[in-house]
Amino acid sequence: MAFSKANQVIGDNIKPLPTTRWEHTDVDDKISVVLSAELGLHPVVGRVLACRSFQDPESASKHLFPRLIDLHNPFLMKDMKVGVDHVISSLHSKKKIVIFGDYDADGITSLVILYKFLRDLGALVSYYVPDRIKEGYGLTKGAVEKIRADGAGLLITVDCGIANHEEISFASSIGLETVVLDHHEVAGFLPKAVAVINTNRGDCPFPFKQLAGVGIVFNFLIALRARLKDTGFWKNKTYPNLKEYLDLVAIGTVGDICPLVDENRIFSKVGVELINSGKRVGLKALREICGLGESPVDSTALSFSIIPRLNAAGRVASAGYAVRLLLTEDRDEALALAKKLDEFNKLRQELEQSTLREIVEYVDCVLDLKKIGAIVLSSNTWHPGVLGIVASKLTDLYYRPVILISVKDGIGKGSGRSIPTFNIHQGLTSCSPLLLSHGGHRFAAGVSLREKDIARFAEMFDRTVLAEIDPSAFVPQLKIDSWCELRDITFKLIADLELLAPFGHSNPEPVLCTKNVSVSSPSVVGNNHLRMLIKSEAASRNSIWFRKGQYLNFLPASRLDIAFTPQLNRWNGTESIRLKVKDLALSV
Repeated sequence: MAFSKANQVIGDNIKPLPTTRWEHTDVDDKISVVLSAELGLHPVVGRVLACRSFQDPESASKHLFPRLIDLHNPFLMKDMKVGVDHVISSLHSKKKIVIFGDYDADGITSLVILYKFLRDLGALVSYYVPDRIKEGYGLTKGAVEKIRADGAGLLITVDCGIANHEEISFASSIGLETVVLDHHEVAGFLPKAVAVINTNRGDCPFPFKQLAGVGIVFNFLIALRARLKDTGFWKNKTYPNLKEYLDLVAIGTVGDICPLVDENRIFSKVGVELINSGKRVGLKALREICGLGESPVDSTALSFSIIPRLNAAGRVASAGYAVRLLLTEDRDEALALAKKLDEFNKLRQELEQSTLREIVEYVDCVLDLKKIGAIVLSSNTWHPGVLGIVASKLTDLYYRPVILISVKDGIGKGSGRSIPTFNIHQGLTSCSPLLLSHGGHRFAAGVSLREKDIARFAEMFDRTVLAEIDPSAFVPQLKIDSWCELRDITFKLIADLELLAPFGHSNPEPVLCTKNVSVSSPSVVGNNHLRMLIKSEAASRNSIWFRKGQYLNFLPASRLDIAFTPQLNRWNGTESIRLKVKDLALSV
């Protein structure tokens, strides 16, 4: 049900108000009252919880106060026992183990926690991170040959491997056994590895299917530690505390935009607390370089400061820098590596902005968005390392699936991002006759194809999108969690809403709506931000609408509905309440 349908014609370059389609889920007021009363929460927070499908205080409490004891049994994962026992056998026989990881934050953190755990056990273990430009994503026969030639007997893939059927069969043929720890969707049959641990297997009974790669690896470590403990591996010694790894598990989970519910909620909540404790030398150095200092890190700081710098190494240089940063215990080395990652990130930003500007100009001038369901573009000048993040920005801007393809030597390698109503991995699977390979999950995927097939693929993919989504649905949606009065916005409310943090996919910042208010004293501040005073008969609150300064001269004099997230604004040692505006609409 839409809160407001009113539009306002205000110019060719500015969207009418509201800029999004507002949606609100009707909730049972009795449930929201019980939730707020039983948990001691502000009544608005009770309505937010009810809107998010929490029906009783017990389930709401588990979400607000997650505990490690509530993690599922890792041995419920298909092949978990087989994989764990094989690693233990390799450990006892002194077989050399190589961990092969992806070059993004999920792959890097997956590799680091597994490598560190095995290294501390005394295993003969090393790692291999492919070069994004030279080798691409996933296993290659060349990498398998190098790993085997270096004397490895066991290869463990993390955050990749599920689609590497030929490479894993080749590894087996030359005496290299493989264990796959991956979370990407399974297309067709499984690779012939010793063990394939992936909750997306059709025969895997593990109850939560949406783990990041690092979540799969962390469950593997829980199972491995349990088996080693049962066999008396540590005897009377203290065995490893796996909680110490959760800072990295949180980074990988948030970085891969996984739903922050169930186990991911536990990982992210506990992990962010660990990051703020400042114990990991590499992360502390990175926080310093980011300018975060001792300020508390939240999911926003992770997503916009820490994770981009970890990703930048793999995008424009070598992910090995990020791996070394997360492994080092030397402060000087950590600071040097953090500075290096910051330099890579600046280069990444330059490449990203130039590519984004080029594509936006083309889309706005050439494409008729009323007739297409997807944006599929290619070029032989784009840097492949930034295509994923550019595709993500374009998806947000045009609200439709986007695939960008970098072409070299007749082969196109692309990255795709999607909107909630379209599963891009399934969409690519329907186009597989034109593809050399593809992989990923619902919101993000990678693709490889011949340059001569790109035009046909673009047409086929567009038809696939339009067959599933009506073009009228290509409008960003804004889900309203609860209505409220302006006087309801108090420090107590903000503190209670913060219990829902860290925020992310499937657990976004709560969006509230207050109706029939007025705007006064609007001004543009900072980088095109619109600052306003929001007034009702009973209260007034300061507000900020980020990057919307273009609306300064188009705010109506009539009453408005406002969608916003309340927040604390800290300045010069003082705290005040501020509304972070999401959208405005004419009151009806």
